Amino acid sequence: TITDNPGGKPAILACGLAVEAMKFGIDPIIHFTCKDKNRNDIESELYALARSGVENLLVMTGDYPSEGYMGGPKPVFDLDAVQALKLIARLNEGNDIPAYKGRMTLKATNFFPGAVVSPFKQTEAEVMTQYYKLHQKIKSGARFIITQLGYDIRKFDELLRYMRLNELKVPVIGNIYVLTLGAARLMNRNAIPGCVVTDELLKILEEENTSGGFKEKQLLRSAKLYAVMKGLGFKGVNVSGHGLSYEDVVYIIENGEELSPRWEEFISEFDFPQRNGFYFFEKDPVSHLNTGRPANRAGRVRVNQ
Repeated sequence: TITDNPGGKPAILACGLAVEAMKFGIDPIIHFTCKDKNRNDIESELYALARSGVENLLVMTGDYPSEGYMGGPKPVFDLDAVQALKLIARLNEGNDIPAYKGRMTLKATNFFPGAVVSPFKQTEAEVMTQYYKLHQKIKSGARFIITQLGYDIRKFDELLRYMRLNELKVPVIGNIYVLTLGAARLMNRNAIPGCVVTDELLKILEEENTSGGFKEKQLLRSAKLYAVMKGLGFKGVNVSGHGLSYEDVVYIIENGEELSPRWEEFISEFDFPQRNGFYFFEKDPVSHLNTGRPANRAGRVRVNQ
C-alpha cells in the first residue's frame, strides 16, 4: 500500500508512485483520500487512475492538513470516504453525464475499493460511530477492510465478531506496524491520528530499548501478532514500519506462519486496553478475548477523559 501524505504533510503523490511500482510488476493499493480535493478533482483523479491501470484503492477521508508552503494549507473535505465510495461505485457502473445533446454514459471503470475502520477508539460513542460508518462503507461499495493501528487483541477479535454478527461479508485485513521507539512515543501522545500505543506498551518498549536488540524484538512481536491475527480469522495483513527491508517483511511472514499453530499462547502479549475503554462484547474470562454476547450497555456510566 502507498500512503497519501500521512500526517497531512506534502509528499510524493500516491498515484505517481503506484504507476512506478507497476513497472516492476507490483500490483499496488493506493490510499485515496479526500482531504485536499473537491469532488470534481476526486472524479478527475479517478479517471486518470483508471487510464493508468491503478485499480486498487483504500478510500479514506484523510488526515487534516498540517503544514505546507508558506503556512498552513486549507483543508477541503468536500466528500468523505462514504461519498467517495459511492462515486467510485458509480464510475464502475459507467458514469452517466450531461453531453452536448442529451446525456452520455462513460466506459465503466474497474476499481477495487476498500476502506478502513478503527476498533481501537476509547469511548462508546467513538466505537459505535466507527461501526456505523463501517456499515455505510460496505453498503457504498467497499470490498475489503483494513484496520487502523493498535495493540489490543481483544479489539481485533471484537471487530471480526461484530462483522459476523451483522453479516458484513467482506474480507478484513489486520494492520501490523513494526514499532520504533520514536513512532511509539508519537502514537502514545496521540500525535498520529488513529494509532494507539498505551502507556503500558510504551514502558515495555522503553525497557526493551535499553536491553539491546530492539528491532529484532519488534520483528518477533510483529510475527506473533501475525500468528494471532491468522488464528482469529483475518484474511491477510498489512505490514508496515519505518526503515523495513524486504528481509524484515519476509521474517515476519515466515515466522508468523511458523508460530500460527500456537497463536493462542501469544494473546497475553497483546493485552493493552485503553483506560475505561468500551468493548461491544462481554469479555471471555477463559480466552481473554470476547464472548459472542454483546455487552449490556443500558445504564452504562460515561466517563469523561
